[in-house]
Amino acid sequence: MMQFANAWTPPGPAMLFCPADRPERYQKALDRADVVILDLEDAVAPERRVAAREALVANPIDPDRTIVRINPAGTGDYRRDLTAVLDTNYRVVMQAKAEDVDSIIDTALQTVALIETPLGATRVNEIAAAVNCIGLMWGAEDLVAGLGGKSSRFGPGEERAGQYRDVARWVRSTVRIAAAAHQKFAVDSVHLDIDDVSGLVAEVRDAVALGYTATACIHPSQVEHIRAGYRPSDDEVLWARRVVDGSTEHAGGVFTLDGQMIDGPVLRQAEAVLTRAGASGDLPEHSA
Repeated sequence: MMQFANAWTPPGPAMLFCPADRPERYQKALDRADVVILDLEDAVAPERRVAAREALVANPIDPDRTIVRINPAGTGDYRRDLTAVLDTNYRVVMQAKAEDVDSIIDTALQTVALIETPLGATRVNEIAAAVNCIGLMWGAEDLVAGLGGKSSRFGPGEERAGQYRDVARWVRSTVRIAAAAHQKFAVDSVHLDIDDVSGLVAEVRDAVALGYTATACIHPSQVEHIRAGYRPSDDEVLWARRVVDGSTEHAGGVFTLDGQMIDGPVLRQAEAVLTRAGASGDLPEHSA
């Protein structure tokens, strides 16, 4: 399996989009989130994209915590975006509407492939295999627009109001599986209803359960809910430590803990909990 050497990984779970034509917001966004996605695509009106690229070059922020979302391959803005990025110290881009392997390889940069079209969804496994594809994200609204539909979520009065419709859930699942199959990180999509905190919290909880690395967001108020959702509780961390310690004591063999059989898959789940706890800086002290 081809992997990019020393590939970038998100330093935390909360990724905040920021319009690239609003440079006064760059550092503020970075101060609030773990990663900032400077957006040259949907967040910027076409007539503002020249100014956005100029602002991108003229207002540098920490490249280790920044992704630049570029326009789709095959557009004039795509080439101009790449030229601007090469005038900066940023080394990670997000390819909007990724639809084929060539569009990823062509960036010649570490690339997060954004799967948000029907064609991209059907090719996600091939896209994830590209050597410079370091991660995947998915998007619901462009996907549904590409289907000729009108809403990615069930509406008021429907049985599952506020939740994703089944096609969107299928793409979300497919992206997560493809990322895992090719050992790339996965980023969950944005929750557009800023006031729907309970819906965001539920989606983050589900993303964590499925092994997502991060969740993207569109408003600073969503950051702490995302961080809290990815941060394991002390009880989870202590359980995970007991599992790992018990595995060591039993030389990696099957054993029981509090009546639960602990085998390889459970051990890997415990290790994932400890990894998330370490990333959040919230590892509690070992208890006796």
